[in-house]
Formats: sequence, structure tokens, C-alpha cells
Amino acid sequence: MVKQITLLVSLFFAISIFSQVEGTKVTIGTNYTITSKILNQDRDIQVYLPDSYSTSKEKYPVLYILDGQWFFTNGVAIQKSLRTPGAIPEMIVVGIKNSNPLRRTLFNKERVKFTSFLKDEVIKFIDINFRTTKERVIYGWEAAAYYVSKIILEEKELFQGAIITDGGLAPERLIENFKSDREVYLYIANSKRDIYYIASTEKFNERLKKYNPKNLRWKYELFNDEVHETMPHLSMYKGIMYYYHNYDSLVFESIDAYIKAGGIPYLKSFFKEREKRFGGTGKIDNSTKNSLIWLAWKRDNFKYFSFFMEEFKDVLETKRYASAYWQNRLGQFYLKHKDYKNAIKFLENGLTKYPNSQFDEGMREAVKRAKGKL
Repeated sequence: MVKQITLLVSLFFAISIFSQVEGTKVTIGTNYTITSKILNQDRDIQVYLPDSYSTSKEKYPVLYILDGQWFFTNGVAIQKSLRTPGAIPEMIVVGIKNSNPLRRTLFNKERVKFTSFLKDEVIKFIDINFRTTKERVIYGWEAAAYYVSKIILEEKELFQGAIITDGGLAPERLIENFKSDREVYLYIANSKRDIYYIASTEKFNERLKKYNPKNLRWKYELFNDEVHETMPHLSMYKGIMYYYHNYDSLVFESIDAYIKAGGIPYLKSFFKEREKRFGGTGKIDNSTKNSLIWLAWKRDNFKYFSFFMEEFKDVLETKRYASAYWQNRLGQFYLKHKDYKNAIKFLENGLTKYPNSQFDEGMREAVKRAKGKL
């Protein structure tokens, strides 16, 4: 009896606690129903707006995801996670829901009709109701990959980028006759373990290599640890990163990688290209300058450290280096490599501008050592 009473009291206590907890639903978008005159049916689309949308007047690029019933959440997750380091711009994400076997019919035999629906109803709806830049990327998996393979070559003014996975193939005449005044990006991914569609993907790759269409920037990658059902998620991430390959600042894993890339001329061309696509000054940004200085410092490469410190001396005047910590770090590195004049310059700068710091004693001692060597 005592045990039963204790159990009842415990259950009552637990229920009373949970009844006081009020949660809120987590939502990642809004569902809209479009009455399609072209398809003669109601169609659902999902729309995610970036976090800054309600507080800004900015316009945003749009990622269109075919088979949104499966992959819309993945597109939103990639968008939100990649925004953390600023690897890509904020985007509107649109998921277009489909069902079997209708999706296979629309992506194949009735693809002309589906293109009209996509262009004249879905994209029109998005452009009218939301602030868009008219920069669009489309994603398709499996049956949708074959559809996207063709539309990116046919409707080159409609989409600037396409991501396809686990399928994809276009007629040779379409590839050979491709013409565009601006660059169009195509990312293709598959796995040799996708025994269903790997053959057509390989054939598409060979045709692209054969004709190498002007202004079509394409890349084909294999991820052979994946299977048909797991490829969609990885390929969407890799495809978005490929399309925005020059949006973020440059980072090199080694000095050799920097040299092989082409050094300063490569940096300049990279940022000029970035300016054309995304705006900006066209000059090497401070983040890249910082990363190269730190790379040489971390790899103990004094030759390139000295070069970068002189080449990028303007970045040393930014707020990032306005501390005793950095003046001490830079000065100590110069001292280590017996560049006593520069060691004294940075160490004394740290003592003068940032007095009474935790580095004072160490910097004073280092200055004495450096002056004793001159």
C-alpha cells in the first residue's frame, strides 16, 4: 500500500510539472497552395525566408528544390548552417512538392508542361510576393535530375545554377548548342553504389567533356561511400558550395597550396571574379590577408610571414590587431627569427599604446634582448 501511494504521488507530481510546461512550435517555413491552371490542380509549395528578411529591405537569391516533400528541410538546414561562417549569402528556399507516380510523369513526358508551371506560376508567385534578386539555383534528385539536366541547358536565363544527383542526362545536340552570355553553373554528383543511375550520370559527364560548352561551368564528383538514398543530402551541400565557391574569403592549408594556386596574382583574379558575381571592391579582403599572415606564423615560415606582413601592412592597422596581445605575438615572432628592428617596433608599440597589460613584463624583457643584439 505504501509503495502504491508513493507511486501515485510521484505520478501526480510529474503530471503537475509537465502541465506547467508550455512549449512553442519550431517552424522553418510556410506552405502555400497554388491553383495551377497549367497543371489543372492545386499544388503546394514550401517557402523559407531568411532570418533577416523581416528586418531588412534586401533582395535575396532563391534555391528551388524539386521534391520539396523530401528535401526542403535539408535545404533550409544547409542555408542556416552555412550562414554561420558566412560561406554563402542568405537565400529564400522554395520546396515544390510532388508525389509518385505524378513526379515521374511531369519530369519526363510532361516536362514542357512542368516547365511552364515552374516558370509562369511558381517562380512568378515567388518574384511577385517576395523580394528576390532573380538569381536562381535549382536542385533535382533522381527523376528530377534528368529534368534539371535539360532545363539548365534550355532555360539558361531562368536559372544561373543547377545541382543534380543520382541521375541526369541531356541530348548531345542540347549540350553542343548551348550558348550563354554569362556563366551558368552545373554541379553533378553520384556514387558507384547507385547501381540504378550511375551509367547515365557517367554518360552525361562524358558528353560534357566532349563538347565543353562555353560559359557552362560544371563539376562532376563521385562519393562512393554513399548510396542512392543518402546522396541527396550530401550533394545539395556540395552543390551549393560549388555554386558559391568564390563567395567566402580564401583560406589555404599550407604555403605550398598558396604558391600552387598562383600567389598574389591568383588572389587578385579571385577577388575580381567575386566582385563581378557578388559585388564588393574587387580587392583582397582583410580576412584573406589575416589568414595568410597567420598561416605563415603558424607554420613557422618566416620568409612568407615577412612577405605577407609587408604586402598586407594595411590590415595591421585594423581593430583586430589593436591589442597588446597581437603586438606581443608579432614582436616575439620577429625576435625568434632575429629580425630585431621589427621586433622592437611591435613590442614598443604594444608597451606604448596598451600599457599595464599582462604582457608588459615579457615585452620589456624582449625589447632589452632585441636591442642587445643590434
